[in-house]
Amino acid sequence: MRMEALEVFKALSNESRLQILQWLKEPENHFTPHEGIDMRKIGVCVCQVTERLNMTQSTASQYLMILHRTGLLKTERIGKYTYYKRDEEKIREAIALLKREIE
Repeated sequence: MRMEALEVFKALSNESRLQILQWLKEPENHFTPHEGIDMRKIGVCVCQVTERLNMTQSTASQYLMILHRTGLLKTERIGKYTYYKRDEEKIREAIALLKREIE
């Protein structure tokens, strides 16, 4: 997936989306894990993010999907839950992209 600078800028222009990325860097410090789920390997589900953000599930889902579409998050579906985690390689690419666009 090729990153588009404008889409990355848009995704990162929201304080809550930036907060999600920060929390997911060290999920064990910010979320209560689901039983049997390694948050570092699998990620966190929408319900965990919703609770932490203290907003509606639809808004939290939308924020997660925006980050996912830009490639900054990966998803994994387990049962009825979709788990999100950072894609560190794509985040490094986004940082390089941002540097190229503004230097």
